[in-house]
Amino acid sequence: MAADEDALLAEQIAYYRARAPEYDRVYAKREDLRELLTQADDLPIAGDVLELACGTGQWTGALAARARSVTAVDASPEVLGIARARATSPNVRFDQVDVFQWRPPRRYDTVFFAFFLSHVPPSRLGDFWDTVAAALAPHGKAIFIDEGPAAVAREEVASDVRRLEDGSQYRIVKVLHEPGELTGELAALGWSADIRLREEFIIGTAKPRSVPVI
Repeated sequence: MAADEDALLAEQIAYYRARAPEYDRVYAKREDLRELLTQADDLPIAGDVLELACGTGQWTGALAARARSVTAVDASPEVLGIARARATSPNVRFDQVDVFQWRPPRRYDTVFFAFFLSHVPPSRLGDFWDTVAAALAPHGKAIFIDEGPAAVAREEVASDVRRLEDGSQYRIVKVLHEPGELTGELAALGWSADIRLREEFIIGTAKPRSVPVI
């Protein structure tokens, strides 16, 4: 079973590597995503920030404008190349890492991830949040944005098989979290969370009840 899940996650990475040239088109055609980007000013982003799964850097520049520094990581070198060209602030650095295989070497005031939590398999949710906790400084916060349950109405979200413009198909993980249920799951994992719906998106902040030793 673990081997099957490892293969699925490898295919998910392959999908985003292949999709890199197409990824930004969804922001170009969806006004709600462009409006969502403006919400960064209302989020408690501060200090040194770790951005998980930064993708093509759609959020990285907004984080850099609020942060002392941003370390943005992603498993795909193709999207990182686009992100580097987009987010050129001197307080931003990029690293290629597979979040599911990585442990943070230092702590940050804020850990941010947009549209990544839904790609975490349920069986790895605890391990993922342990990684987030290990990356947080005392009194730090995790901030996350993702598609909520209402997004299932869109066909491309409802499916866990994605097709690219060249016709190639890839399996991915796609778990749409309901705020109340996710709050409960995080409480069971040792987190205090405030998760709210904004149209078809969820926006959450979370703090661990204790910070683990790296």
